[in-house]
Amino acid sequence: MNEAVQEAKLLRQVNALIVAHLRSQNLGQAAAAVAAATMTPISAAESVPANQLLRLVAKGLAAEGGGGAASAFDSAGFGGAVQPLGSSAVDFSMQDVKGSSKSFPKHEAKHVSDHKNAARCAKFSPDGKYFATGSADTSIKFFEVAKIKQTMVGDSKDGPARPVIRTFYDHTQAINDLDFHPESPILISAAKDNTIKFFDFSKTNARKAFRVIQDTHNVRSVCFHPCGDYLLAGTDHPVAHLYDINTFTCYLSANAQDSSSPINQVRYSCTGSLYVTASKDGSLRIWDGVSAECVRPIIGAHGSAEATSAIFTRDERFLCQVMGSWHWTTCEAICRSHSQTISLSGCLQ
Repeated sequence: MNEAVQEAKLLRQVNALIVAHLRSQNLGQAAAAVAAATMTPISAAESVPANQLLRLVAKGLAAEGGGGAASAFDSAGFGGAVQPLGSSAVDFSMQDVKGSSKSFPKHEAKHVSDHKNAARCAKFSPDGKYFATGSADTSIKFFEVAKIKQTMVGDSKDGPARPVIRTFYDHTQAINDLDFHPESPILISAAKDNTIKFFDFSKTNARKAFRVIQDTHNVRSVCFHPCGDYLLAGTDHPVAHLYDINTFTCYLSANAQDSSSPINQVRYSCTGSLYVTASKDGSLRIWDGVSAECVRPIIGAHGSAEATSAIFTRDERFLCQVMGSWHWTTCEAICRSHSQTISLSGCLQ
């Protein structure tokens, strides 16, 4: 695993060097194309020292015994004398930029709390301070991440930490999905009792929902629009339900496509310009977030198996779903992996 991480980091550095070199040669369009194709942040290329790629190529050629390339590089005015490479790995002299991937941390499983039945969903708040779990026992447990960390280091001077700071009880059937409002202290839940419920977690004594949307179908999935004014619901109805959270008005797409299958999951892209529906009939559909028109259907993405989940990458170029990844503009499968159902949530880096 460590070798794979190091190789991935090396590839990111090489891509940044190439983009930086093209920019230095005033080949802006080519640099932009390479950056887009390799998902290299421009900020990473901007942090590369001038002529760094040429300098490293010269070092490599010199290490192979040529020496001439290094002399030519020096005489061209690109830098001082080039020292031969040692046996250690190439040092690109690049610092990690904000947003770059880091090494995988070591994970340790720790028991925190129990539901009385299966935990069906979990969600972190946007700021990472809280997360919630929804269960088939109809309850929602609300956790504070800082208190979970306290349990990892033992009891504090104030006694044992209690990471479950609240439990919400207001559904009559199993909970299917959860989501946090992008700005306000609001948690929403979707359940088999055909409701979407709003909980204000800023009120320490609140245990019940302060607002309820009564849908007509089993609500399988919910997702807030990034602006926070709308939410999308996937239900046993084949068309996603869009709600204005201020008026609770429900909107349905007039461009519903030929689908009669329940929707397992709905997810907005990070900008809200697109959303995706994953259906029991195995189809994925990408929709325009403004007009609600289907811009790309992917029929039979799993063959005869149902599509249980789908999510956009942060740059909105790819769509990740249970059995692999798709380039959503070309509908080409990039990779396939798992053979069992896996639930994905959130946006990928």
